Amino acid sequence: MTTAPGQLPVAHQPPRHPLDPDPAPATKARAVFALGLIGALTGLFVGGVVPATVALQLARQARREAYASGGYLTGAAWLRQGERLAWAGLVLVAVAVVTLVVIGVVRLADAPFGQDYAPNVD
Repeated sequence: MTTAPGQLPVAHQPPRHPLDPDPAPATKARAVFALGLIGALTGLFVGGVVPATVALQLARQARREAYASGGYLTGAAWLRQGERLAWAGLVLVAVAVVTLVVIGVVRLADAPFGQDYAPNVD
């Protein structure tokens, strides 16, 4: 095979079997990305724990389906990004919860303990 100067040689693909399915985008991969994005955006408000958890569960299912399909399901990049966003959302939820607990403990420590009597009461 000859090519013109500056062109790369074309790799020949083996012929596909006529019964092989066409590669199709995995719908769960986009759902994982969307839920991961929602989880990351609402992570500081503690509401991100639900979509992030659902995204991680869907990601497990999508990975199993992609493996079982033998490479005919596409969308691995969406899946990876969605998982990363979901984990970021869970980290933000953890940071928000720890911050709220620390603020609560500090406020509780500043509060007077017991009955507060007037200065002229013995």
